[in-house]
Amino acid sequence: MERAANAVRPRLARTAAVVKPQVVRISRATGPRVARIVRAAEPQVARVMRPKTWQYTAGAAGAGLALAATVVTAAGPWDSSGQRTAERDWAAAREHVGGADHGGDPGSATAAGGPRPAPSAVSVLTGLGGSAGTLRAAPATKALTAVLAPLLKDPALGAHQGAAVVDVTGGRRLYGTGSRAALTPASTTKIATAVAALSALGADHRLTTRAAFEPDTGEVVLVGAGDPTLTAHRRSGGWASLRTLADRTAAALEKRGVREVTLSYDTTLYAGSEQHPIGPNDNLAPVSALMVDEARTDDSASGPVTRVPDPAAEAARTFATLLRAHGITATSPGPSKATGRAEPLAAVSSPPLSALVERMLTNSDNDIAEALARQTAVAAGGRADFAGGAAAVRARLKKLGLPLSGADFHDGSGLDRADRLTADLLTALLVKAGDPSRPELRPVLTGLPVAGFTGTLSSRYTQGAAGVVRAKTGTLTGVNSLAGTVVDQDGHLLAFAFLASGTTDPAAAQSALDRAATALAGCGCG
Repeated sequence: MERAANAVRPRLARTAAVVKPQVVRISRATGPRVARIVRAAEPQVARVMRPKTWQYTAGAAGAGLALAATVVTAAGPWDSSGQRTAERDWAAAREHVGGADHGGDPGSATAAGGPRPAPSAVSVLTGLGGSAGTLRAAPATKALTAVLAPLLKDPALGAHQGAAVVDVTGGRRLYGTGSRAALTPASTTKIATAVAALSALGADHRLTTRAAFEPDTGEVVLVGAGDPTLTAHRRSGGWASLRTLADRTAAALEKRGVREVTLSYDTTLYAGSEQHPIGPNDNLAPVSALMVDEARTDDSASGPVTRVPDPAAEAARTFATLLRAHGITATSPGPSKATGRAEPLAAVSSPPLSALVERMLTNSDNDIAEALARQTAVAAGGRADFAGGAAAVRARLKKLGLPLSGADFHDGSGLDRADRLTADLLTALLVKAGDPSRPELRPVLTGLPVAGFTGTLSSRYTQGAAGVVRAKTGTLTGVNSLAGTVVDQDGHLLAFAFLASGTTDPAAAQSALDRAATALAGCGCG
């Protein structure tokens, strides 16, 4: 995943093949016991467009990045060609078309039997701060209105709508209807959470889970850092590994000649109730500073699934089992709090925050979202609970000068129906993420699902703007939303937000939003 220093280099594949989609083709995560109990108790803490099939090459881009469906969280960092390496490989495997062309002989690869190179990508930042060749003027409001207004009047979008389209280059609003109306945003709330967390902590921040040794009691304390991506799987996939932590802890204990320990766990980084206001729900585990594999009861890495009721206790039990494999006997774990006298044994760190943000947005990961809201509160010195996280998110956005009129935050994931955002705020968040002076925010754009390719958009846009639309989806009963970026036919990077409340048919509402985003992608409205 890209670090902040690399975040300014994602490339916008604004080629003729993208600009003229009709001629293009798709190539496409006992003493010690009493002591720990006491310590644990201390903190409380279109022109309506005619339907037609659009086909795109793997170089097609929305916000400058079209990714193959399986590589968002696993692929390496952005390479010099502006594509993820895995994306280029995917393209090369499809109909012998793809690869990157950066000044070499365009015919050499083909002559040697290799894939024909895709045209070099133009930097997405060119669209943000300058011109590449001859871009036409940004779309005109009147022309955009003619395209979008009929589509956004679709009855499937319910009784209340809010919409906005903004030119990312200058931040000018090009289209708006009900854009200041505060509506239930559902999971598009995660965009706000991402911007706040990255702004507060930085893209390179890591969450470090550690094991500490209490010399007075011989107690080992597993200290949670709020990393929901900590994994106990044999293959960690690049995420922090509980197995590695157990290996290192066992080695450190052996050096001390310790073979039996009292095992405790510390979750005091977070405060308040672990249960989201919606109650037990397969979409979110109890929010704990210590959990493994998001407290899932199967091997899944995303989507709804039954969760264990006490994530921290389960993580500690798993840790005890892993220690036992090294000959270290541990008592049944219980809650505690590491003291200032505790000696470090071992630690493992998450990937950079940029990677967590991308995974959160791509998969609409509620566990990561709630963790990041709390981490934002911790960074601000606030109380790390639902209310504290929501307040910290709002405070960071206010500091960034974003339009918060009508906005109301109650969580970090958007599962709370009391959340309210406006289309104006969502587009302003996306524009801020594209600001060249804010490279730490770029993962907000790179983490957006890609239409037809990745995450929550992987099965959408099969007959529309695949690869060109990048957007965060939002769905609750009676609520459908979509907010992201798109490259129009004139090569402009546009931020959009469509919010609909009072919907009765989620599939129809989703389709209506997709049609609007597709029309925006096909608009040559300059």
